[in-house]
Amino acid sequence: MPTTHPYRAVFWDFGGVILTSPFEAFNRYEHEQGLPHDFIRSVNTVDPDTNAWARIERQEITPDEFDAAFAAESAALGHEVPGRDILALLSGDIRPEMVTALDRVIEAGYLTACLTNNVRAEPRPDVADVMARFDHVVESSKVGVRKPEPSFYEHACEMAQVEPGEVVFLDDLGINLKPAKAMGMTTIKVIGADQAIDELAAVLQLDLR
Repeated sequence: MPTTHPYRAVFWDFGGVILTSPFEAFNRYEHEQGLPHDFIRSVNTVDPDTNAWARIERQEITPDEFDAAFAAESAALGHEVPGRDILALLSGDIRPEMVTALDRVIEAGYLTACLTNNVRAEPRPDVADVMARFDHVVESSKVGVRKPEPSFYEHACEMAQVEPGEVVFLDDLGINLKPAKAMGMTTIKVIGADQAIDELAAVLQLDLR
């Protein structure tokens, strides 16, 4: 393993990092339904720790309860959107270049963990194949806390037996990176696959392609 830096682990978000971003699917849905651009994301920013989205990611409500709750929250903002439509938009596609980068990181001897805010869904073989690569998987729907709650990151570090300063963390949302950075992690905001791979390669001093 490289000895010119302190890193021992790389933590990865899943949706928007390994998978294409659900925000792209949200925007397509908005266009098709005649909704304002980024309307769905705006619903999720109201009461972000207690809204329907936060509660289903912590497995506090069922999909049927989310369907009704999200519809009510979106209606309050001017456009009723069924929650079941939102859940159907979350699948995303695997980014093969990110999986290759993950494999290179693993081959170099780094510990890996997937830190994902998720909802329980039907198993996907392609997703299961990637998840099996990680040393640890921390899912909001199983641990009952979610990013950006600090306890989520603390739990991940305890599982991996690393200190925050030994971790590089990739996520596509700045709000999720902020507490990780405050704890001492080196953070990379994923805007696109190529950009993220280049930044991670520079941090770890590795060829990730």
